[in-house]
Amino acid sequence: MLDIKLIRQNPEKIKKACQDKGAKVDIEALLKIDEQRRRIIEKTDNLKSEHNKLSKKVPCLVGQEREEIISRAKELAAEIQKGEKELAGAEKEFNRLILSIPNPALSNVKAGKDETENTVIKKWGEIPKFNFKPKDHLQIGQELDLIDVERAGKVSGSRFSYLKNQAARLEYALVQFVFDFLSRKGFIPVVPPVMIKEKAMRAMGYLERGGEEVYQTAKDDFYLVGTAEQSVGPMHLDEIFEMKDLPRRYVAFSTCFRREAGSHGQDVKGILRAHQFDKVEMFSFCLPEKSADEHKFLLQMEEEMVQALRIPYQVVEMCTGDLGDPAAAKYDIECWLPGQNRYRETHSTSNCTDFQARRLGVRFRNKDGKPEFVHTLNGTAFAIGRILIAILENCQQKDGSVKVPRVLQKISGIKKIQKNGK
Repeated sequence: MLDIKLIRQNPEKIKKACQDKGAKVDIEALLKIDEQRRRIIEKTDNLKSEHNKLSKKVPCLVGQEREEIISRAKELAAEIQKGEKELAGAEKEFNRLILSIPNPALSNVKAGKDETENTVIKKWGEIPKFNFKPKDHLQIGQELDLIDVERAGKVSGSRFSYLKNQAARLEYALVQFVFDFLSRKGFIPVVPPVMIKEKAMRAMGYLERGGEEVYQTAKDDFYLVGTAEQSVGPMHLDEIFEMKDLPRRYVAFSTCFRREAGSHGQDVKGILRAHQFDKVEMFSFCLPEKSADEHKFLLQMEEEMVQALRIPYQVVEMCTGDLGDPAAAKYDIECWLPGQNRYRETHSTSNCTDFQARRLGVRFRNKDGKPEFVHTLNGTAFAIGRILIAILENCQQKDGSVKVPRVLQKISGIKKIQKNGK
């Protein structure tokens, strides 16, 4: 959510920011309802003040004057009630409009319509050269009895899977590797709830646009998280940090749920775009002046973890049209997938500035002791399914086996995955 004062002072700038993100928001209507809301508040406050003054006089009066004052007080009470009803309606429309405004991109973010205008800013690692035709992850997973989509289809439908045998063990090795790595960097490990209330989900900024991706339980009115970010951010709802306690960094493991509406073709085969998947996410609360550096730090953590697996990748800087509502700036890491002969997104990291913090009421006390909103950032540590794909495809061998990355061998107890299951 943006500060209404910023919108009043820079309406054209906010309109442009909405256009850059492809968001259709009626800023003029927002300013009109804002003005109406302020008039109602001022009028109602004046009526309440007059009513309070009259109420104090009543005990001291008698006779006709007393009756006239009581009558006038009743008239004021009715007007106040009417004003409060009008204010409730104005506030509802005001909140609908202001919450529909996405977080403006930072000034250094490239303007662009969609992902075709994103910029590759770095490449790392050598693309593997095979003396055989490389297989995709699903073929490898089925031949080595690691992934079962057919039985999952009978139980849950399309885009679900059973991870089996060494794949299941590798998942927990990946989680342990991340927790160990990031704990040494000062991150606090956490396993958060995967069902959250509407207030928490809306505060994170994922319902106004993109709500079609979110699963909701109609009976209990819970939302299922699509990333641990959505339940870690609200951990500090309405709290105030001390400056010395920032940055506060978390690394969270959770199962995630997404509809993946519109996905088709090769993307829906195997475990690339599943309705349910596991993920380890980084989340940071930091001082506003430190958020740009914190963003680079989260990207560095992502790179170091992918490099530890020896997976080739590229870093992509996102343009304005490819930013979600909460993000003011974003980087993606795309790992090389031999089975598709292309780079595919496996990680992202976003600087959400104070957009989520305003909705959550998460602040810190500045040097003068006054509360200010923190900045929030998030970043993928490992999306388990996608990083398993990268491992299976990049580490496949001619004999059909898969070498396990060295950093996972001790944790998992597996050096090589072979057809005999050893």
